[in-house]
Parts: sequence; structure tokens; C-alpha cells
Amino acid sequence: MKTIGVIGAMDLEIQKIKSTMNVITTKNAAGMDFTLGTSEGNSIVLAMCGVGKVNAAVCTQIMIDLFAVDCIINVGVAGGLASGLEIGDIVISSDAMQHDMNAEGLDYPQGIIPDMETSLFKADECLIETARAALISCGLKGVIGRVASGDIFVCESSVKEYIVKHFEAACCEMEGAAIAQTCYLNKLPFVVIRAISDSADDSGSMDYPTFKAMAAENSGRIVHYMIKNIN
Repeated sequence: MKTIGVIGAMDLEIQKIKSTMNVITTKNAAGMDFTLGTSEGNSIVLAMCGVGKVNAAVCTQIMIDLFAVDCIINVGVAGGLASGLEIGDIVISSDAMQHDMNAEGLDYPQGIIPDMETSLFKADECLIETARAALISCGLKGVIGRVASGDIFVCESSVKEYIVKHFEAACCEMEGAAIAQTCYLNKLPFVVIRAISDSADDSGSMDYPTFKAMAAENSGRIVHYMIKNIN
């Protein structure tokens, strides 16, 4: 039996996964609720981190320190960047980095974190392959690619074009790279899974409310498959 940590940014994502669990108890730390339970023979720690990189990093460290999780799956929605991605498609992280990290005044390129060995955090290959198998099993379409995170909801074409040009990312969102960095520092396997809810351009504000439910549903199906098949 493994202890699998699952982190989402919004209540809708969490409720989809919680409905498949045998809930044992809920504990609160740093104002966040951590739901403990079982599913498909594994122990699950489920939490809604809230929006943004700081919330995501705090939630991840608590999961590691207090609940000794063996790996972390981060689920949610994202703006699509890669060519061909459509609403409801899935991005499985190959790696993640922060598109809004800017220490250019200290002679570091955009996206590079000063004094760290790497600023590009690679997802676990086994978790990537399990997520890929989940995609096939659920009949969903998607890609494996880079997740670019920043504390900004990308809804302008110019910002989207900048992120695509400088980071070659498949999608952009607001938590994944912070979770990835925290896992990297703790030497813990992780993967970020994002359902595409909007096109991360000038139509983003219209697309997001309409399609976020479908995107969260797709993420929930993938996570349930993964919980069942993680060895």
C-alpha cells in the first residue's frame, strides 16, 4: 500500500476525487483541510491548496512533512498553449517551470531561479507512464509536455505568445511548478495533470467558466485510474 498525495486548486476538482474515496478523517493545517482515506487499496491524502504558487508550495510541504506521502499528483485546469490542444484535452507534465520568475536584474535569464541547480523540475517517469495509460483507458486525448506556472491568469494573446516562445510549454497555470519545485527539494516523485479549460488567449475569460466542470471531470477520471494502478 502506498500513500498517495493528491492536490487540487479548486473545490470542484477535489469533490470529484473525494467521491471515489473511503473517507476516514479530515485534518486541518495552515488553514487547509487534508482529507485522509483509502481508494483502490492505497491510502490517499487529498487537499485543496487554493490558487497560486505560495498556497501550492505550502500545501505540498505539509503533505510531505505531516502525512509522509510517497508521491504527489497535482490535478487541475490550465490554458492550452501547444498547437492542436482543444478544450477538454489533457496535458501530462514532462517537467515544470515558473514563467514569471524574473531575476534578470541579477543577470539571470527569465525563468531561472537564482542559486538553484535547476529551474526545470522533471516529473517522475513512472507516474507519467501511469497517467498516459489512464488517458488511453479513459478515451481522452492529450500530450506530455512542459507546464509553465505563474501567479497570473493568462488571458491575453501577447502573454501566451511570450510563454510559448520563451518556455516551449504545452500549457500555463498557477500552481504546478511550485508543487514540482517543492517535490524536487524533498526528492519526492510527482506529476502534474492539467485538463485544458481555455485557450489562454483573449477568449480565456469566456471559455473558463463554461468548460472548467468538464476539465475537472476528466482530471478526476485520470486520477482514479492512477490510484488504482500505481505500484
